[in-house]
Amino acid sequence: MRRPDLLINKVDWLVTVIYGVLVLLGWLNIYAASYNPEVSIFSTGINSGRQLLWIGVCLITIMFILVIDFKIYNSTAYFIYGFFILLLIGVLFTRSVSGASSWFQIGSFKFQPSELTKFATALTLAKYFNDHNPRFDRIKSLGFMLMIIGTPMGLILLQPDAGTTLIFGAFVLVLYREGLNPMILVIGLVAITLVVLTLLVANDWFLVGGIVLITAAIIIFWGKNMKTKRLIRIIVGALLIIGIIFSVDYLVNEVLPPHQQKRIMVLFNPGSDPLGVEYNVTQSKIAIGSGGWFGKGYLQGTQTSGGYVPEQSTDFIFSTIGEEHGWMGSLVLIVLFSVLFLRLLFISERQKSRFARVYGYSVVSIFFFHFMINIGMSIGLFPVIGIPLPFFSYGGSSLWSFTILIFVLLKIDAHRMQVFTR
Repeated sequence: MRRPDLLINKVDWLVTVIYGVLVLLGWLNIYAASYNPEVSIFSTGINSGRQLLWIGVCLITIMFILVIDFKIYNSTAYFIYGFFILLLIGVLFTRSVSGASSWFQIGSFKFQPSELTKFATALTLAKYFNDHNPRFDRIKSLGFMLMIIGTPMGLILLQPDAGTTLIFGAFVLVLYREGLNPMILVIGLVAITLVVLTLLVANDWFLVGGIVLITAAIIIFWGKNMKTKRLIRIIVGALLIIGIIFSVDYLVNEVLPPHQQKRIMVLFNPGSDPLGVEYNVTQSKIAIGSGGWFGKGYLQGTQTSGGYVPEQSTDFIFSTIGEEHGWMGSLVLIVLFSVLFLRLLFISERQKSRFARVYGYSVVSIFFFHFMINIGMSIGLFPVIGIPLPFFSYGGSSLWSFTILIFVLLKIDAHRMQVFTR
């Protein structure tokens, strides 16, 4: 009787219900994004039919997760991490598709290991915190944390897949919850601001001259009353800022491939390439705007049915929601995700072990980054970098990954008192 009691009474049913609703809505919108009245929603010849097969795989996976011993996730975390690191190395030697080596393909089956590597990294980071109680003021501890997060980032960047690489930045929020100095986040925000300013200002030397003048003014007016160490920090800080300015310019113009350069530049110069790189975002915004308050109705979107928005089943699925369900439908979607995030945060905080808490915050951070960046892409706030909207964007690997992330957390949460008493 203990197993049924666990499944019915101990699994968090609010998260489970929201998961089911989001998956169902996602499936319906995938069908709407490529709607053909002559083809059934269940047909495996179109995206909705294939997504339904993956939903079936996810249901089987959920049952498996809830049945096996919850302690296996802690005991096998390093093995799972190592396995997916090997897959990331192996995928680099596969045939390139659309300029990236990101998939293993056997017949019609395609698998993207980078999606499940997020789960493996979350488990490993949680185990490291739980077993070693690392301190952020120790170089060795910081080195291990950066290695756990940075290794998959580097391998995914080699594919190249800048979008998925960016998602691993979500783990910074986990580190902050576990004691990372808030000043690190402040420095990060300053660095991001500098990057944006560098991209906005055509002449780098204008920014450099401003930094030099501000530094010189500080030294002249307040230098006499400052200690030598503080003066050195100010000078070193100014040099680092100048280094960031020139590094951004070099990275954008010399390292990034041309199509990514254009995606970044049109973000800061709207209208510069309306029929080229900017076309996708422009059509997405037109579709969303045309939906008005209440939308045109399910399967009634003219931009959607006309195929004006490229990649509408994947990167720009939010434009389908905006056109067919309007501002109110988009608001309902955002509220559902917000409730999910808040509930996952609540679940993470009530854990009795550090392993469970760190893993829980990793799940929330990954989901939040996906949600924020995908919607930001659809409305032109972020460059187009191929980030799926959880449960809505077509893709078996991503749906499988999101499902595993959530239900492993729910399984661990169902046993939180056992973790506490052991």
